[in-house]
Amino acid sequence: MSTVALKDVTKVWPDGTVAVDRVNLDVDDGEFMVLLGPSGCGKSTVLRMIAGLEDPSSGAILLNGEPVMDLAPRERSIAMVFQDFALYPHMSVGENIGFPLRLSGVEEGSRGERVGDVASALGIGDVLGRKPSQLSGGQRQRVAMGRAIVRRPGLFLMDEPLSNLDSGLRAELRAEITGLTRELGVTTIYVTHDQAEALTMADRVAIMRKGVLQDVGTPTEVYGRPATLYVAAFLGAPRMNLLEASVYVHLDRYVALNLGEQALYLPWNDIRARAVAHYHGERIVVGMRAEALTPVAPDTPGDVLQGRIRYLEHHGHESLAFLDIGATAILVDELGQAVPEQTGGGSALRRFGGALQRLTGRAPEREPANGRARTETRDPEQTSVLSDPGRHHRRPAELAVRLAPYPAVSPGHPLAISVRMDALHFFDERGDRIDVGWR
Repeated sequence: MSTVALKDVTKVWPDGTVAVDRVNLDVDDGEFMVLLGPSGCGKSTVLRMIAGLEDPSSGAILLNGEPVMDLAPRERSIAMVFQDFALYPHMSVGENIGFPLRLSGVEEGSRGERVGDVASALGIGDVLGRKPSQLSGGQRQRVAMGRAIVRRPGLFLMDEPLSNLDSGLRAELRAEITGLTRELGVTTIYVTHDQAEALTMADRVAIMRKGVLQDVGTPTEVYGRPATLYVAAFLGAPRMNLLEASVYVHLDRYVALNLGEQALYLPWNDIRARAVAHYHGERIVVGMRAEALTPVAPDTPGDVLQGRIRYLEHHGHESLAFLDIGATAILVDELGQAVPEQTGGGSALRRFGGALQRLTGRAPEREPANGRARTETRDPEQTSVLSDPGRHHRRPAELAVRLAPYPAVSPGHPLAISVRMDALHFFDERGDRIDVGWR
């Protein structure tokens, strides 16, 4: 079996583009690790460097604790499955699966036995005599998997192997791949842009953005306690609601989170209140997922927000209502690049470190509760002021709330929602999680 370790691995293309930026990642023996991120984030480049198809510009790659920079791809005990199957069209299914064994000099009798065993395990034992052109997409993908498995490698590398298949077949093969790799006990690194694949298949997920590793953890950890705003926005359907909030501390009572026209109150006995209190007089991002919001009667006591339905989406098993609650949305695009928004009165726009969209100005400086001004030292790149704010606009928050299928409400209908305060997420101006500990 194999372990994999990436130590400060960087890849810079000849034109100066940084594809992978100082990635550190450890993959345990027998682990199913998923590299997740949008197109162009560097995940496939990481996979190709592990395989030896690309050389890193700097850093080290270790397999089983040994550097492999000087080893050719065929010497690394690695099998790779590609997105486009990469089958030989003139060979039969059996010949495609057995081709790596033929190259390795395995005798024909033993080769046929191993090919038959692998084909039976993958459910393609009855098509060994066919050519790839005579197979369905799912069968061709199984052939590509069989060709990798038959070598009995120490490490599987899979580069979006299911992206060319329809959704039903993807779900079927997800289960097959996961079950098979765990049965074989082979270390697997799987690249995908599909969060459903990542959260379903992985032992751990490594999320990348623009060549930088954002977060690593189990599916439960990265979904339930995302390390950055980008990860929070990337995972989940519907996306996490991200709202601009002004923080005001009432010592020994609560921390008020002003969301435009309304407010939520984090009780002082909540352990997170101390961390959020450091941002008194400033603006932060409050994240809340749809499952943290419950429709209630308008006069329900507690942490309740009032809004009007802007529009509805019906999904058969449920409906999603999008509410205008008078707050300002923080938007994160596919690559996490910040997009400015206009503030009233020509206020300066502030950067959120490239991890989120611009906050709409800064709250006036106020004296903190302890009577001392808060001193901040930040990277100038993260505090730069953007010009020309007039061409942008504020976007009202559209709070996604889950409702019963085809509810008896319509756009414009008022709706009150109860907020689970223990399920809120808090992020600072750089897009980093505000918290008192780590998982």
